[in-house]
Amino acid sequence: MARHGGTRAGAWFAALLLAGVSTVVGCRIADTDGITPVPQLLAFLPWLLAPTSVALLFAALSRWRLGLVWSVAVLAALAWYIEPYGKTSQPSGTPVAELRVLTSNVEFGQATDDLIDAIRDQRPDLVFVQECEYTCEEKLEQAFGKDTGDKGSKEGGGDAEDSGSGAVGEGSYPYRQAVEGAGSDGSVILSRHPLKPAAGIPATMGMPGATADVRGNEIRLQLAHPMPPLPAHLSTWREELSDLRDYAAANRTRPTVLAGDFNASQDHAVFRRVLDAGFGDAARLTGDARTPSWPAITAPPLGAQIDHVLVSRDFSANRSRFLDLGNTDHRALVVDLTLFKRT
Repeated sequence: MARHGGTRAGAWFAALLLAGVSTVVGCRIADTDGITPVPQLLAFLPWLLAPTSVALLFAALSRWRLGLVWSVAVLAALAWYIEPYGKTSQPSGTPVAELRVLTSNVEFGQATDDLIDAIRDQRPDLVFVQECEYTCEEKLEQAFGKDTGDKGSKEGGGDAEDSGSGAVGEGSYPYRQAVEGAGSDGSVILSRHPLKPAAGIPATMGMPGATADVRGNEIRLQLAHPMPPLPAHLSTWREELSDLRDYAAANRTRPTVLAGDFNASQDHAVFRRVLDAGFGDAARLTGDARTPSWPAITAPPLGAQIDHVLVSRDFSANRSRFLDLGNTDHRALVVDLTLFKRT
């Protein structure tokens, strides 16, 4: 009698696990993000293999045949959707410029010192910084010089420094475009190359835009930092990611870099819409689509990739790497890009 009761309890436990996982997987299959807690769990879709495997074990121990079939079906669906999303086609044409891009969420400015060290070490051409509040902006100015506006482009000035050459110090990033703000609201784009102001995307947190002149080639730049999918702000999260999708669709025919903390992974339907607008995820293009960037405390063994560098089809991505910075819950992302002139 006790054994029969234990068998039933095991089957019930397996059923509860499978019901929860199946809800999330069902939304992924249906190409929707659903309602809380589905959007939050979708970010960790690959890790749902663990509870599904536990359910399979309990179904086997309970000799619950339906549970066995159910578990195997869910495992198969997870295995299918764990595959990287998006196209990996390379651009055609003539390569005209090499570009290194770094994006980092410094968590209310707390990781600014570590970011400065990373910039000096990696020597990127473009830096996208999220949650860069007033102190963060001041430190970046002290480390890399103040904004010179578009003086460089007006006077025909060249790049402050070629990527990967020389020491990075004051004046190495003389161009910037920022949305000032406290806490998580501030954001800034730093550049070695001349920048022209461009309309950013209105949002809860700062999302500045700019146009860079890279060796005579205009490149649109847009920082991404939509609201996270908190239960009380799901509609805002969807709306701001939809605005990023609209931006991508409007700029798909020109060289464009869209980078930052998207608060979404490839398993979120709203993020896939941005990719479907004609952009490639640089980490996907370099074979790093499942490398976690958040939360930093558990990554890389456990986490989700919500920090991205997206590029129009004018670019190829040659290398991606994730950097561990102190005092932030995000890992920084550095990618090496090649810009091609369309034929």
